[in-house]
Amino acid sequence: MAIDRESISSNAAIAGHPLHPMMIHFPVAALLGLVPVDLAFLWTLDPFWSRAGLWLAGVGAIGGWLASIAGVVDLLSVAQIRRKVTAWCHAILAVMMLSLASLNWLLRYKGIDGGDSDALWGLFLSLLTAVLISLAAFLGGRLVYEHAVGVELDS
Repeated sequence: MAIDRESISSNAAIAGHPLHPMMIHFPVAALLGLVPVDLAFLWTLDPFWSRAGLWLAGVGAIGGWLASIAGVVDLLSVAQIRRKVTAWCHAILAVMMLSLASLNWLLRYKGIDGGDSDALWGLFLSLLTAVLISLAAFLGGRLVYEHAVGVELDS
């Protein structure tokens, strides 16, 4: 059964290709990669994993905020996107997730006391961030596949 719908173009795009979905892959991979890295650190106590976690958290947080700029441009400048509850829910989850990711990176960067409790907090924040990424990704997929945001549909 075919659904009649119109595609919704992105204003934050290069040659018609939306920037947000292009920019989000590396930050998502970095933040999801934090979970096994944190587990590896807790298992081995090898400082390599602590440094790897610091870098992954930084790439994930900073890259995520940069990618979110393109998403916010589309959310605020495209009326068809702005009218979708799914878009607002995706944005709210993304802000919550990026706030946690930023806190996670800040705690790692500051290295409060370097003890096991910091590693446990890092793992907790990484797991919570991964859950929020999953939810935001689900809603982002709905925007693309159900609402045709940033997709050119064949006529």
